[in-house]
Amino acid sequence: MESIVISIGGSVLFSDDTDTSFFKKLDGLLKKYSEKYRIYCVVGGGKTARKYIKLGRTLGLDEKKLDEIGIEITRLNAKILTYVVKNSNNKIPHNTEDAKNMKGYPIIIMGGTTPGHSTDMVGAELASIVDASMYIIATNVDGIYDKDPNKYKDAKKIDEIEIDNLIKNYGTKWNKAGKNIVIDGPSLNIIKKAKIPTFVLNGKKLDQLEKAIDNQVFTGTIIKNTKR
Repeated sequence: MESIVISIGGSVLFSDDTDTSFFKKLDGLLKKYSEKYRIYCVVGGGKTARKYIKLGRTLGLDEKKLDEIGIEITRLNAKILTYVVKNSNNKIPHNTEDAKNMKGYPIIIMGGTTPGHSTDMVGAELASIVDASMYIIATNVDGIYDKDPNKYKDAKKIDEIEIDNLIKNYGTKWNKAGKNIVIDGPSLNIIKKAKIPTFVLNGKKLDQLEKAIDNQVFTGTIIKNTKR
């Protein structure tokens, strides 16, 4: 059975405008595709993690401790999602190898792992070691833009972009805990080396997530690295 990895931003699941119906629809979507794929979901920290990290930074905590705080929030978010999604694990794996080797569940849910990167990189690493047929980054915007669409009204969405151009623009390093970007540097390096077909889309729009999984045209960004 083929595997797919979905990195779900904490801002998608736990935003001010998210209601219980979204979780029910997500559960139904994952159940539907778990009949065809082994599904791995990596959950981010979102606004809650950034809030705690901001507090920790004002208290003078170093970046490693701030990352550790963010990781704990991602695991809590993942735990909540396991309670909602049927046929998923209850114990949250703390690394990608444990997630890969977890048996008995068609849907595996996890959060962060170690300091120095975001859950985007966890998802990319997981996609690499399970040889996933696709890696989907489900964020709170409609894809990758030339600049932050939440700040600039004239921001233009990029439908397709070469992985090398992303690396040129963003690099492959991790700057600081809680940084709110669409895709982090360390994940780009893995995506390039492993040649993982990667798509970025708005996770709140579950119809677009379905289209991406079904290899249909979707609203989002295709990171060109290998043939789709």
